[in-house]
Amino acid sequence: MQYQSWGPQEIKAPVRSELPEVPAERGMVLEDAQSGWVGAVTRVEKSGGMHLVALEDRRGKSRSFKLGFGFLLEGQPIRLMPPAPRQAATASTAAAGRTASGSVRVAGQRAQVAKASRIWVEGKHDAELIEKVWGDDLRVEGIVVEPLHGIDDLAGAVAAFQPGPGRRLGVLVDHLVADSKESRIAAGVMASPGASGNVLIVGHPYVDVWQAIRPSVLGIAQWPVVPRGQDWKTGILAAFGWPHSTKEDIGLGWQKLLGAVHSYADLEASLLGRVEEVIDFLTVP
Repeated sequence: MQYQSWGPQEIKAPVRSELPEVPAERGMVLEDAQSGWVGAVTRVEKSGGMHLVALEDRRGKSRSFKLGFGFLLEGQPIRLMPPAPRQAATASTAAAGRTASGSVRVAGQRAQVAKASRIWVEGKHDAELIEKVWGDDLRVEGIVVEPLHGIDDLAGAVAAFQPGPGRRLGVLVDHLVADSKESRIAAGVMASPGASGNVLIVGHPYVDVWQAIRPSVLGIAQWPVVPRGQDWKTGILAAFGWPHSTKEDIGLGWQKLLGAVHSYADLEASLLGRVEEVIDFLTVP
């Protein structure tokens, strides 16, 4: 099988407006002036040739609106713009004293003693990615991330954990899509005694958490397609032209990919929203 060699590369005039132009940022609370809908930005996406912003209200309901005029920020009208480029977003995050997840950095705050609640992820790479972007926030909250190394026995692991009030569990699952093995396992766990209100299982649509890194961060247009029946990570590294024969090669390849991630702006919105959902579940009374 011959692969095209892919690999990370080294790292119109604006319309005049009297209103301030504000790039959309995850977590920014906006009001749509026409409908009165108020919600936090969860993602910005391009659909049908236009940029749309999704606003989630305090009840968890979401609506999408076209970027541009018609938004209020802190009661003031603005022109909502697409998110700043990755480099600018990373620089502005650091300059504003924010963590890699975009939250306000708490000066002098020591890590809390770990709470009983936990975040479980499928593997080591998932845990390392979450630590790199959300580690500061999780230490402030006293929440520990633990890798499961697969979810085939998730039901048994949850039963052994004994979730309950003050001992909640958030689980982030790879490839959690309709009619998949993962969705059936998740449904079975949530039907078990004690899970309701104490366990939250969410997931992203990707085969592996590697794909949650935005392709543009790696200098490519899209992730390579791996032929069916071939190990996915091995195929990805082969397509990049990187060593891929051993477990060590896989680990080193992942470290290269992880090294390209500097903040939340480098990750896909479908992962960002789910991780934030889990953190809120474990920390908000």
